[in-house]
Amino acid sequence: MTVRVLVADDHAAIRAGLRALLESADIEVVGEAADGATAVRNARALRPDVVLMDVRMPGTDGIDATRTIVAEALAEVLVLTTFDLDEYVFGAVRAGAAGFLLKSASAGALHAAVHAVARGEGALAPEVTRRMLDAFRTAAAPAEPDPVIAELTEREREVLAGLGRGLSNADLAGELGISESTAKTHVSRVLGKLGVASRMEAAVLARRAALDEM
Repeated sequence: MTVRVLVADDHAAIRAGLRALLESADIEVVGEAADGATAVRNARALRPDVVLMDVRMPGTDGIDATRTIVAEALAEVLVLTTFDLDEYVFGAVRAGAAGFLLKSASAGALHAAVHAVARGEGALAPEVTRRMLDAFRTAAAPAEPDPVIAELTEREREVLAGLGRGLSNADLAGELGISESTAKTHVSRVLGKLGVASRMEAAVLARRAALDEM
């Protein structure tokens, strides 16, 4: 499947380099943007599968642009940045980004992440995964079970637990003995019930509720 991508970065040379890398792996770059506001406008006009989003851009930054694109369901967002500071990682997660990679990632890692995000799965740079996990472990546990999680069906709780362990749709399907399309449907329902925009946000809730230990 050819994935349609919009590249948002304020450096023309980086956009050109990313275009060259992406278009060698069943990925079509359908547009570019030099700032967040343009990224939003182009996402509305072009409806790409994935927006490859820089964080630091003039005017509307990548985090605000991500929040708008996700809220309007225009595309999945994969954040690609030079910076791995916690404020950007967690800001991207809260904004609804489906993945977070550093610009130092290899071409293979970038290709894999774009395709994973286009499939509705997540992608997280190895360099920041440990910090994310540490943040989940040290987050204060709620005094009572989350009332929304308590309302999930048994199957939905199993799916959420799998998200907490970072499982893909294919992994969930294999573990639960269901088809991949059914797994994808369950994931969508879980995200809807939890009121979150991405698998990563769901994983945060799962880990805080210790569901990932199921």
